[in-house]
This record gives sequence, structure tokens and C-alpha cells, in this order.
Amino acid sequence: MTLNDKNQKPASETFEKKTGVAHLFAAGQYSMQGFRRLMQESAFRHELLALGVGLVLFAVIGASLGEFLGFIVLMAILFSVEALNTAIEELVDRISPEISTVGRNAKDLGSFAVFCLLVANGLYAAYVVIFRIFIA
Repeated sequence: MTLNDKNQKPASETFEKKTGVAHLFAAGQYSMQGFRRLMQESAFRHELLALGVGLVLFAVIGASLGEFLGFIVLMAILFSVEALNTAIEELVDRISPEISTVGRNAKDLGSFAVFCLLVANGLYAAYVVIFRIFIA
């Protein structure tokens, strides 16, 4: 077994698999660590701001509970894809720090997935606002 750092132990020696209730708490802790990491991304902070603005806007126009729920679910999916995109970028930068076509393609595909959800969220919000202001 070869390690880059002589002081670093293999994952099998340092990682203890949690089970039962301990696993539940560990999973929550891992999720919070991921959230803290994602908060370092300006795109995610902008998306959180968009969530807040959208919720206020939906409240002002009198959106239904179903419309609120649809918006929140779309935003949760956007946050999930943003997290996966950030994970892809982290892995590509770690595995292939030099410029490569494969690395660029992986990052571009992740970015495209985020873009698709931004468009979906924008179209949904625009539909709800236009419907509530001009039709309902």
C-alpha cells in the first residue's frame, strides 16, 4: 500500500461505519458539512436569495399552497443539483488539476444541469406570477 503522506492512514483504518441511530446522526452531520461547503459557493448563495425573494413574491401575489410547494420542491431539486455540480468540480480538480477535455466536459455537463433547473424554476415562477396577477 502506497500513500502520498506517510502520516495518513488508509480510509479502512480511520473510518468506522455507523449503524442504527448513530448512523442517522452521522448522516445528519455529513449533510450539514455538505451544506457548509456549499455555502462557500456564490452561485448557491444566489440561489438561496432567489428562494427567499420567490417566497416573498409568492406571498405578496397570494399564491396557493400547491404553488408554494411546487416552488419549494423545484428549489430543493436545484440545490441538490448544485451540490452535485460542486462535487463534480471538486473531484475533477482533485483528480485532474491540469486542463483536460474530459474534465472540462464533466464540469460543463454539471453546469448545464444547473442551468436547466434555473430555467425550469424561472419559468415556473413566471407562470405563477403571471397567472395570479393577470388571470386569477
